[in-house]
Amino acid sequence: MKTISLRTLVREPLKVKRLTRAGKSVQVTDNGQPLWILEPASGTDTDEAERRRAIDEILDEVLREKPSKISAAKLLEESRR
Repeated sequence: MKTISLRTLVREPLKVKRLTRAGKSVQVTDNGQPLWILEPASGTDTDEAERRRAIDEILDEVLREKPSKISAAKLLEESRR
């Protein structure tokens, strides 16, 4: 767990954001006394793998569909009229 001061949190929020995004907990202190413990949200590597798997399933489903007989150029021309 990384410890930072309240002043650092206020002046450099991106530093804390980077730490929590990396999966580390951050303890915020004021005059050496602990105030808060900031923990990363549930966005872990497991969640990322699940998200990628879901995207791949959706894309595979779209690729299995029959291609449309209408061309994209024709749709574009029709929409501009």
